[in-house]
Amino acid sequence: MLRRLAALSAALLMAAACTAGGDGGRPPSVPSADDVPGTIVVASGRDVTGKNGIRQQLIDAWNKEQRRAGSEYRARLVELPGSADEQRSQLLGALQSGSAAYDVVNLDVTWVPEFAAAGLVRRLPEGLVDGDVVESVAGTARWDGDVYAVPFNSDVGLLYYRRDYLERAGVRRVDLTSWAGVRDLVETLDSRLDEPAYDKGWTTQLAAYEGRTVNAVEAFASAVEDFSLVDGEGRYTGTVEDLADGIEELSRRTGRPYTLADAVQSDEAASLSDFAEGRTAFLRHWPYVYPALHRTFTEEQLGVAPLPGRAVLGGQNLAVTSSSPRARSATDLIRFLTGRESERCLLDAGFAATRVSAYRDGVRCTTATVPSAPATPSASPAGEGADPVPRDAGGRPAYAREILLDALRKAVQRPRTPLYGAFTQTFTAQLGPLLGDDPPDGDELAARLDRALREALSD
Repeated sequence: MLRRLAALSAALLMAAACTAGGDGGRPPSVPSADDVPGTIVVASGRDVTGKNGIRQQLIDAWNKEQRRAGSEYRARLVELPGSADEQRSQLLGALQSGSAAYDVVNLDVTWVPEFAAAGLVRRLPEGLVDGDVVESVAGTARWDGDVYAVPFNSDVGLLYYRRDYLERAGVRRVDLTSWAGVRDLVETLDSRLDEPAYDKGWTTQLAAYEGRTVNAVEAFASAVEDFSLVDGEGRYTGTVEDLADGIEELSRRTGRPYTLADAVQSDEAASLSDFAEGRTAFLRHWPYVYPALHRTFTEEQLGVAPLPGRAVLGGQNLAVTSSSPRARSATDLIRFLTGRESERCLLDAGFAATRVSAYRDGVRCTTATVPSAPATPSASPAGEGADPVPRDAGGRPAYAREILLDALRKAVQRPRTPLYGAFTQTFTAQLGPLLGDDPPDGDELAARLDRALREALSD
């Protein structure tokens, strides 16, 4: 029992690290222009694979190659504290003011248009984003027809569920291909499941931050074919009719008969905690919690499936700053970090790899690249002891090839615009009343949202 509690605590700490820095607010070691001339400084959010995580291990591997080749260049990882929005603000401020000498920045996929349009990152060689990169993921690397960033690790919404709860409720056939099927299962659980901890069917991230935007875009994209709110230049193209359809679908998904009440205040860490404590049977979350949940549940207890409908694409892309005096070597570093073997190492450690080859036989994460790479599937590629993650014969997480890759290929992007910050703030705020005790009329809310987005996305 104590071991299971410790595993749960570790899972929650991992989620907190992903969403809020998890470092007690300590500032990072900010590089200056006087840093060692051959030091390539990589600025990134916290690595969810833990202390000495896979990103640091890959950078260490590149440094080892540089020493072997007699090169003066070395890379240093600087992890930024705070939430994703706070990290974006830090990077924008640092690059615009020149107050920190970053050479490579690890950008959320939604930030690439903003940083590219502002001239803060450089155009990169076309060949860095080749045909091996998952097509949907490759689309996050470009702006205005040029490559400005290279996909490093991807992300996509998934549906985790309690197999044991469904079995105890006498469910013999599990239909997770549609939200109607999920709602039917919730009604069955509510009427049959005798479990003290269980409260309500499913939970997700609906607090007033990016999690609400992600859930809303997934609902809107599922309700409207070829849904898009902006054109190729980031200009608003939405209609009241499409917004009304999206609002109706979001309302169905988040209705009180099916959704844990706490979801309205939940972020990634809170929703993961509620699911791990058994309060709910279904959880919308990201791939990085797959290893964390398997430290709490057995394979017989836990299942994972593609999210019904459309799922949002997440992840981070590596870009070279316009101010970097080490741009050529910084580009070489990115080429290594996003190469085939590196992507396989990221997949084995719990990230969603950006290359198709990482999901196929023939590419492995070896100890020559990452010293902690498992010789067998029983060891942890993140270097944290015995690995509870179910793995296939090739050592990949068992769900990777059939579930994760397919979900990435079908995923949709959030609106691509240099004004994404204004979009998500407006979208989140305007949809708030829909999640309250007295939701407004859907058509009226759609009209208000349309006006607000037109104003937010006007240049």
